[in-house]
Amino acid sequence: MSQTIFVLEDDADISRLVQYHLESAGFTVRPYLAINQILSDAERQPPALFLLDIMVPGGDGLDLCRRLRLNPTLSIVPIIFLTARAAENDRVHGLEMGADDYITKPFATRELVARVRAVLRRFERPSSPSLLKFENVEIDASAMQLRVNGELVTTTATEFRLLDYLARHPGRVFSRDHLLDAVWGDARFVTPRSVDVYVRRIREKIEEDAETPRYLKTMRGAGYRFEIPRALLA
Repeated sequence: MSQTIFVLEDDADISRLVQYHLESAGFTVRPYLAINQILSDAERQPPALFLLDIMVPGGDGLDLCRRLRLNPTLSIVPIIFLTARAAENDRVHGLEMGADDYITKPFATRELVARVRAVLRRFERPSSPSLLKFENVEIDASAMQLRVNGELVTTTATEFRLLDYLARHPGRVFSRDHLLDAVWGDARFVTPRSVDVYVRRIREKIEEDAETPRYLKTMRGAGYRFEIPRALLA
C-alpha cells in the first residue's frame, strides 16, 4: 500500500508538479489549496507525512504545524515545509514549530522526492517490540509513544527519536553534530543549535525539574549524556 502525503500548496502549478513527481515515486498525494479542510481530513485518516507551504489562504502553514503538534493523533506525523521563505530565522522558526525538514523554493523535484523518502525512513518503526522503562518513564519504540507517570505524553516524531536514541545509549556522551547525524540525517536546515531546542523540549516532558535534569544531562563543551541508574533498567 502506498504512503499518503498531504500537500498544502496554494499555487496550482506547483501543486500539480509536486503531485506528479511524488505519485511517480509511488506515493499517494492529497493536494490542498487552503488550510480549512486539511486538519479534519487528517484526523479521520492520518497521512504518512505533511508537506506544507507557509503562506496560504485561510491561515499559514506555521500555525497549522503548531496545531498538528498539539493534536495527540497527529503530533507524531512528520512535517516538511516547502516554502519561498528562505531566511535563516524562517528556517529556525519552522524548526521551533516542529518541522522535520525545510525545503525552499525554487527546488529540484528529484531532491524533493529524496528528502521526503529520507524523512519517512527516519521515522520507520521497528518491526519488533522495543520497550524501555525506568522509574516513571516508559519509552515504547514500536508504538513511538512516551508515557510519564502512566500518562501518555505527546511528542513529535523528532522529539521521540532523539529521546529514544539517547535513552538507549545511557552513559555515552554525544556531541551535537553526532546527534544531528544520528537523528536528523541529511536534513540541511538543521544546525547544532537545533539539538538544544529539542533537548529543552524533552526535558520539559520527562524531568520533574527541567532546570536541574536528572536524566538528560548537559556535558559542558562536549554535548549531552543520558543517565539511567542500572538498577532502574527493566
